[in-house]
Amino acid sequence: MTEALTFLGIESSCDDTAAAVVRAWPDRAEVLASVVAGQVALHAPYGGVVPEIAARAHAEKLDTCVEAALAEAGLALADLDGIAVTAGPGLIGGVMSGVMCARGLAAGSGVPLVGVNHLAGHALTPRLTDALAFPYLILLVSGGHCQFLIARGPESFQRLGGTIDDAPGEAFDKTAKLLGLAQPGGPSVEAEALAGNPKAFPFPRPLLDRPGCDMSFSGLKTALLRARDAEVAAHGGLYRQTRADLCAAFQQAVADVLAEKTRRALKAYLAEAPEVPALAVAGGVAANRQIRSSLEAVCAEAGVRFTAPPLKLCTDNAAMIAFAGIERFRAGTATAADLVARPRWPLDQTAPAMLGAGKKGAKA
Repeated sequence: MTEALTFLGIESSCDDTAAAVVRAWPDRAEVLASVVAGQVALHAPYGGVVPEIAARAHAEKLDTCVEAALAEAGLALADLDGIAVTAGPGLIGGVMSGVMCARGLAAGSGVPLVGVNHLAGHALTPRLTDALAFPYLILLVSGGHCQFLIARGPESFQRLGGTIDDAPGEAFDKTAKLLGLAQPGGPSVEAEALAGNPKAFPFPRPLLDRPGCDMSFSGLKTALLRARDAEVAAHGGLYRQTRADLCAAFQQAVADVLAEKTRRALKAYLAEAPEVPALAVAGGVAANRQIRSSLEAVCAEAGVRFTAPPLKLCTDNAAMIAFAGIERFRAGTATAADLVARPRWPLDQTAPAMLGAGKKGAKA
């Protein structure tokens, strides 16, 4: 196919209801519209995402988001070449809401429907934004997932390693909760860390003493909890500067782990002698400036191109789902009208499942 394809994308895997319209040619793509309805205010009183509340909010907002995206793009359903929807992994209630909405739209309009893996949406975003050529190394680092993958094609991913427990985004959220900071935790911890000393607390760098690219962040979160409790016991409370130091030391530990594991993943990737070697970082945690700076430095050392999507495409959005749907459609994938939601859906179907399950499903 050489002509442009225009797809509507629908995303509802966690706590953002999103719809977007993307038009893609074989060598470039354009986001015609992108609408995201967040749920931060709904979940704030609970210190985290409540699945039942998220699912209900998705059901209420999906149709208005789709309508707004089509209006922004100046298109009708009949103008589309396809509809792409996140079919997993994720909070099953939210994923079901999106899938049922997309099935109804496809049935009513006669437009082809393509189910998309949420993780593939993140993994393929560098092709949407930078037309990155396969194969490239991708680090998915978000609220529910963290893994290194070699992206060889729209449906071909080899996992080199991943987190065996908490993803970095989960660890940031839990750290913010432990320190009384607002959710989502990533931006709150990053802002607080600006005034802190990253060397104030000797937090561990988990799994750096073991070979491979697997990661663990649960113990790091526990170390912060113990340090906080020790400070409260010693001083009768938590001083503002101490909280900033805790955030800075925690963030530095995460950045150090990701940097070293990236070096190892790059070594395995470069052994294949890719023609144009590149590392892409995607997911909400990719917006963290210190982590991004550390990864850029690692790529500079290795002589590898570094790329990361703009912030609005790092966090959950439907533009990445629309583009991934176009990629799958061009690869010959067709989805049946009875598409179902999947709480777990690993990108690398041949790799053993990772332990644990994050906010968006299995860490595979």
